[in-house]
Amino acid sequence: MNVLVTGCAGFIGSHLTEALLTEGNSVLGVDCFNDNYQRAPKLSNLSAQAKDWDAFEFVPIDLSRGDLDELVAECDLIVHLAAEPGVRSSWGTRFERYVQNNLVATQHLLEATKRWPRKRFVYASSSSVYGDAESFPTPETAVPQPVSPYGATKLGAEHLCQLYSKNYRVDTVILRYFTVYGPRQRPDMAFHLFCRAALGGEPIVVYGDGHQTRDFTYVHDVVTGTLAAARADVPPAAVYNLGGGSQTSVREVLDHLRELTGKALEPTYTEMGRGDVRHTSADTTRARDELGFAPATLLRDGLAAELAWMHDTRSVSAAPTG
Repeated sequence: MNVLVTGCAGFIGSHLTEALLTEGNSVLGVDCFNDNYQRAPKLSNLSAQAKDWDAFEFVPIDLSRGDLDELVAECDLIVHLAAEPGVRSSWGTRFERYVQNNLVATQHLLEATKRWPRKRFVYASSSSVYGDAESFPTPETAVPQPVSPYGATKLGAEHLCQLYSKNYRVDTVILRYFTVYGPRQRPDMAFHLFCRAALGGEPIVVYGDGHQTRDFTYVHDVVTGTLAAARADVPPAAVYNLGGGSQTSVREVLDHLRELTGKALEPTYTEMGRGDVRHTSADTTRARDELGFAPATLLRDGLAAELAWMHDTRSVSAAPTG
């Protein structure tokens, strides 16, 4: 297949691009290098997995402003990962960026795709749409109630996917990712910060009391689920949770880090950030039954892989700022 991957230089996008190329697909990668974190790690993501592939083509374009018809026309499949990420930074003056990069960009891409309704359009959403869920594990049938501007824009983009599916028969699939971690993770995310602090002997700051839990999902499991969603025969505008399969507290994560590094980590606990939720846990029954999704990476193993990647990258460059 010829696959359009938006956000190809990002954390998940670079892993997905690599997986698609390894399978023998051609990938047209799009990224605008927005300023949510430094450009160098994104360029490293690209060069690490795509520079030696003749089947990879990169186009630097802003989806919210560029002409997307030609890009979509060349591809058999669209996987839309590009977004403005982060809960805490979505308040205040940066909100316009979230509207532009999460809502407007998605609408432009859907508008281009409606001319070819048979092309599968996979949209990467987030567990943030659930907000403070009323039940755990949380099924896709739970009423979304985001508690951050970021979550609101991700939910809005989901609605756009459903609208274009209903009105123009665009073949959309919506995936709700639960706290993805692993090598190449964004430098503002908790595991990246924890690993960097542990390796460098820096202080660790935890937002909240550490008893908050997340359904941590290793990046390769998310890529496997995304590829399955791209190919499966599923209902129009189907929604699937992709989670790691266990609800783990931040304190347990730090215990794993202590074991892996042999260091006595003493975090400082502070107030939870606005928009942060207390718990997340994915009910992946639907993804298992309809996509064959089965997360295979234990948290400790995935954390060790991220820690090893952090160690390697620290040896060749200064740690990126978040």
